[in-house]
Parts: sequence; C-alpha cells; structure tokens
Amino acid sequence: MQNAGFRSALISLPMPSILIDIFNDVLGPVMRGPSSSHCAAALRIGRIARDLVDGELSEVVVAFDRAGSLPTTHASHGSDLGLCGGLLGWAADDDRLPGSVGALREAGIRLRFETADFGDPHPNTYRLRLRNAREEHTLIAVSTGGGAIEVIDVDGMPIRMDGGWHETLVWLPEATPCPLEGDEVVVHDAREGVVVQVKGAAFVPDEALAPLRPARVRRIAPVLPVASRRGVRVPFTTCAEMRAFDRGRATPVWELAVLYERARGGMDEREVLDRAIGLARILRRSMAQGCAGTSRDDRVLGCQSRGFDANMRAGALLDAGALNRIVLYVTAMMEVKSAMGVIVAMPTAGACAALPGAVIGMAETMGLGEEAMARAFLAAGLIGVFVASAWSFAAEAGGCQAECGVASAMAATGLVTLAGGTRDQAVAAASMALQNVLGLVCDPVANRVEVPCLGRNVMAAANALACANMALSAFDPVIPLDEVIDAAKRIAKQMPRELRCTGLGGLSTSPTSQHIEARLAGGVGRRTLYAGRR
Repeated sequence: MQNAGFRSALISLPMPSILIDIFNDVLGPVMRGPSSSHCAAALRIGRIARDLVDGELSEVVVAFDRAGSLPTTHASHGSDLGLCGGLLGWAADDDRLPGSVGALREAGIRLRFETADFGDPHPNTYRLRLRNAREEHTLIAVSTGGGAIEVIDVDGMPIRMDGGWHETLVWLPEATPCPLEGDEVVVHDAREGVVVQVKGAAFVPDEALAPLRPARVRRIAPVLPVASRRGVRVPFTTCAEMRAFDRGRATPVWELAVLYERARGGMDEREVLDRAIGLARILRRSMAQGCAGTSRDDRVLGCQSRGFDANMRAGALLDAGALNRIVLYVTAMMEVKSAMGVIVAMPTAGACAALPGAVIGMAETMGLGEEAMARAFLAAGLIGVFVASAWSFAAEAGGCQAECGVASAMAATGLVTLAGGTRDQAVAAASMALQNVLGLVCDPVANRVEVPCLGRNVMAAANALACANMALSAFDPVIPLDEVIDAAKRIAKQMPRELRCTGLGGLSTSPTSQHIEARLAGGVGRRTLYAGRR
C-alpha cells in the first residue's frame, strides 16, 4: 500500500512540456550530413541508445515502418551515418562521421535494418533493439524535424525524453520504497517491478541510490546544447502572444528573441548574443570552404559556386546587386553540406543555406559586422520558434514548405532586422515569404538532398529579400503570420506521402533521377535495393 501511494503521488507530478529553444531547435544543430531530420536526429537517438546499454553494445536491430519515410531514405539521407555515429558516442560535427557505419562494424557491433508494418503515426520513427552480453533493451524514438527528437518508449514503457535533461533510470522491485528526488520524477510499470525516471540538472548520485539496491541504473546524458530546467516559463510561443506581450512598445524582434531565450535557456543577454555570434563565425568559415571548392564521391552535383564566384568577380553576371553575393553564399553552403562539411541547420540541413546566405551576404554588402548578423539570426530564430511550437520543420511531415519555406520566412525577418526595420515589418516580411511557398513539395533527385534543394535554397533567399523590401515599403501581408503557419500545417496533411521526402514522387521519380540514383548505387536501382520491402 505504501508503494502504491508513492507511485500515485509521483505519477501526479507534471511531466515537463517541451518548450522550443532557439539554439536547440531552430538555429542548430552544428552538424555534418545531408539532413538534420535524418543524420543529426538519428545521431542523438543513437547517443541515447548507447547510454541505455551503458556503452556496451554487441548488436543493433533498426526497424522502420513500411509506410514511413525512412525505408527509402535512411541510407541516402544520412540516417545510417548519424545513428552509427551516435551509437559510437560521437558528436554531430565529428569529422569521422562519414565513416561511422564501417567504424561500428569494425568495433564488432552487428547492425541490421528491417522494415515492417508498425502503423507508426510519425514518418520518422526509429525502433531499436539493443543487445550486449548481459542485457537487451528496446527503444522507440521520433525525429520531429531540424534535429529535434523525442524518445517515446523504452522496453515497452511509454516514456518521454527530448534529450535536454540528465535522465537517471532506476530499475527497482515493485515493493521497494523510493525516496528519489529530482526536477521531475515519474514511476513506470515495468515487466518486473518499476522503473523510476528522474530528470534533473545532474544525475542522481550513487550515494542516493545505494540504499535502494537497484537491479539496474542507467544514466542518459543530455544531447542538446541548451539544457532543460524545471519551472521554465516563456513569455510567448506565437506571434499573436508576442504582440500582446509587447503591446505599446514595438520592441525589435531580435530583442524579443533575446528575452525569449533568456527565459528558456537561463542565459543573460550577452551569452545569447555570443552564442549567435559563434554560429555566424562557423557559417562564414563554411562559406569560405564552399567558395574554395568541395568534393565528395556520393554526390549528384559537383562544385559550382567557385565558377559563380569567378564570374561575379569578373563582372560576367547580370547586375543583381547584393543578391549575387547571397546566391554565391547559399550555393557554397549547400555544397559544403553535400560534401559532409560542417554546417548549421537553420532550421534544417536541407534548408541550411537560405537564412545564413541571405543574412551574411547582405550584412557584408552593407558593411555590417558579426554582432549585426547575430541579431538578425536571433530575430529569424524567433520566427522559427513560432513555427516549431505550432507545427514542424520536417519535410517528411510537411514537404519543403516546412524547410525552405520556413527558412525563407526566417530569412525575411533577418533581412528586415539588418535594415533596422520595425517589429511589425519583420513579422510582415515573414508572413509574405511563407505565403509565397505554401504547398512546396519535397522530391529530392536520386534520393539525395542536393537537387532541387540547392535551387530552392536560392529561391528561398531571393524570396526573402523581395519580401523584406516589400515589408520595409509597408506592403500589407493581409494574412497574419500565425494563420499562415496554420495554413501550412493544414496543407501538409493534404500532401500525399510521395511528395513529403520519401523519394517516391515528383522529380524523384523522373527518368534522369532514377538513372543518377542507379549510377551512384553502383548500377543497383532503387527497385532492386528495396525489393520485397514495401
């Protein structure tokens, strides 16, 4: 009776809601790989899975729902690279990441992929079975877009982990009293006894666990750069709430973003700005790398930005003003991504170039420095918060309108911020930019995140520039930003699965795309690769 009462008391404690963080979920992660939904998210899932077996692993079975996006994309979009890197304990920007699958097997860990009919509601669902000499665990996790994840099941127990907490899992006999404390404590019924899940700013210390004599303890380390904290309250999560909060003040959007992140991340203003400046520096180095030339065998496109740079310097291009520099930086960044170089997902890897290319290209044209770039990124990040709080960045859930469309809206706000525009102008620019790309589908050629992704990032940046100037000239967006986000969400539900990053429709199924895919696969077409798996 005592234990039953204890369990009831703990279950009544509220689980923390997942509040979007600008650096965790919008301006990041810093990573390598073609897709944040695939590579970075899978790596984070792999890191959590590794901790679940205390770093000892002999076999991993990875299963995907046949109706999801992963059966046809997990190899070409970097899911395998990310997952294996995470299982090895690597970071998302580790330079060994392209060889992680081979490194896992060299470590003596058996890896197998399966596809079956699970009926998973989210298209990016990972089902893992993990074994070592002593134990076996299962884990189900979802990649929710832009590198964000949520673990939803461990060993058949519904559970919730987003990678932002120090998580201590304690296996106990059912009758054992458990006086453990933490920011959040939840008791789960297990096959034998209970599992106590303790979330906190640190792991439960050994001395607190020793009297309980637990059957097993596992410590799951955070995988997000900004930790979760108990009792976090943010001032707003929608554009309408932001306007109400700021009523009568007309505070610039970048300052409202700083205020939001101070509440969410527990940082002061200088720390927030310095983090954003750090991202600007990473991005500028990556753009320089792209302009110098990149290469990789498993790639549809060669280096094209270097030729664009030469023609721009020689005056051989049409005069597009700052837009030419923006196009150069967008294409350079996309080529770095395709070469497995370091990028920043803003808000995703597939749409990593539109926002930084637009902001850095325009800032340099205007003679502005990295702090101005950082303010523009933060303003853009707040637009991303509104999107992620209501919807998704995942192309598998919403098509390319969720990636390049949102990136364009964010970039438009960033550009208005560089120009010294008002709060309302910045929001209007975002609304117009997203309206212009509603319904944009995701249909990567040869199942690689290169074509038409590069061109759509350029389009997103150009659209952002046009909408920024329109907003600065008092054009009326007509539809409020929150309503545009809601419209995108509704459109996503009407999109067929084939046009949401599965490689099964649109340009993906053109004869040229299929020919390129077969060539990159060494002459093995996708019908052969996936025979019997649908």
